Amino acid sequence: MFHSDIEIKEGAFIVSDAHYCHFRPQFLDFIKTIHSKKLQPAQLIFLGDIFDILFYQIPYSQEINHEVIQLINEISREIEVVYLEGNHDFNLKQIFPHAKVFPISKQPVACGFDGKKILLAHGDFGSVLQYRIYTAIIRNPFTLYFLRGVDFILNHLVVQKLDAYLSKKEDCKEFVGFREFVSKRLENKYECDYFIEGHFHQNKTLVFDKFKYINLGAFACNQRYFSVKSSKDIELLEEKFFSEEVKI
Repeated sequence: MFHSDIEIKEGAFIVSDAHYCHFRPQFLDFIKTIHSKKLQPAQLIFLGDIFDILFYQIPYSQEINHEVIQLINEISREIEVVYLEGNHDFNLKQIFPHAKVFPISKQPVACGFDGKKILLAHGDFGSVLQYRIYTAIIRNPFTLYFLRGVDFILNHLVVQKLDAYLSKKEDCKEFVGFREFVSKRLENKYECDYFIEGHFHQNKTLVFDKFKYINLGAFACNQRYFSVKSSKDIELLEEKFFSEEVKI
């Protein structure tokens, strides 16, 4: 029997890479629908980059995301919310005090589901040294407090410039050679039944000798999210699309 940090529930919703911001309002509608109980997940699991920009040490990043933050906090008082930090949203524990928050240093997160071992991660780990140095610097609270001061002095120009840059990124392109990339990162390092992560936005399932790998499609691309099926089903996750019919 392995140690699990989380027990995944049948009927849980898993969402990755919504990259919520003012020009991607659909995630707000999705959260409103859960808050109003038109959609009723047994558990809500976020696999990072749910917000395009959200850091505790920079208050303006919370201000521009205030409505979604408030709704998630209210939801987390009623059902279990699990939040794996990404590379766009981190240092979140004080923003979401009722959620179970896992920083990148605690990922992959070991989870159980009917005796199966499932590893969850955002995907922003195990990268090349230069990227790991960059992420360590940008996640450092002292760096963020410095940026907070600069952003305040410049009337939030730092966050606005970052927002403008991120709005031009292509989030839904194909990763050529993805199987080889995943194999090199993970195949000989982990043993589990499933390894599930986001970050790469590929919406692909790959079968390796030691686990089945699932890279989730990004909510930002076409409002995909995933529901955990019964343990009796062959496939673990059911792909769903947030449609106009269930919106507030």
